[in-house]
Amino acid sequence: MTTTHTLSVLVEDRPGVLARVSGLFSRRGFNIASLAVGPTEIKGMSRMTIMVEVEDFPLEQVTKQLNKLINVIKIVEQDPAHSVSRELVMVKVRADATQRGEVLEIVNLFRAHIIDVAPESLTVEATGTNEKLDALLRMLDPYGIREIAQSGAVTLGRGPRSMSTNR
Repeated sequence: MTTTHTLSVLVEDRPGVLARVSGLFSRRGFNIASLAVGPTEIKGMSRMTIMVEVEDFPLEQVTKQLNKLINVIKIVEQDPAHSVSRELVMVKVRADATQRGEVLEIVNLFRAHIIDVAPESLTVEATGTNEKLDALLRMLDPYGIREIAQSGAVTLGRGPRSMSTNR
């Protein structure tokens, strides 16, 4: 049985840290389903949000190995009930003049935005949960999806929960 876990990893913003962290998952045979990295509110620190698929092995062995890496400051497994998670997708969909109205209705239904208009296509930007974005893509698919770019998930704990070391 495969389960997906979301880890927030606070790391020093140094060259090679991403390679060492992702390599650790690879060596252990874990599949990274999603990976997003960006700066934090702390200068010199980055937050990695890693969604990892685990089959029979406990995730604990990987978190222990992560904690041994010198540039890793803190690791928190995000509980879906106590965190919020979002992804970004940009999708270029075929939409000539006869289809534009229908595509715009779908875009509005999902609270997405048109970010580029061309004679034969529209580029849509949407944020939300993976399930919401998958539903949007299913609705746009019949019109002809030309291109998709999708980010990894970013996750924060709800309310006062924080993984910052100084807050």
